[in-house]
Amino acid sequence: MKENVIKNTSFAFALRVVKLYQFLQEQKKEFVMSKQLLRSGTAIGALVREAEQAESKADFIHKQSIALKEANETEYWIELLHKAKYIDAKSYTSINNDLTELLKLLVSIIKTSKGK
Repeated sequence: MKENVIKNTSFAFALRVVKLYQFLQEQKKEFVMSKQLLRSGTAIGALVREAEQAESKADFIHKQSIALKEANETEYWIELLHKAKYIDAKSYTSINNDLTELLKLLVSIIKTSKGK
């Protein structure tokens, strides 16, 4: 069976977001932005999974597009947490690199799906 790269990548990213959320809550006592990050960062993988059972090609594209929107929102929260000094530069660069990979995958999937 072929490896599902977007499924695996989005799940691994969601796990990183959960761990970052726990760190922000427990160590930094940050409760508002971290909750937003948790919601958007874990929604990406949930939407990717939902798209696996899409009712049509249009439904598949729609779900992947919503996942892309959630990824863009996640990028905002990660940057804001970094600029507000809740996340150090090393952690920011690491998670942002993973998110960039996810964004590229989602854009590619959407473009390819629209082109067929």
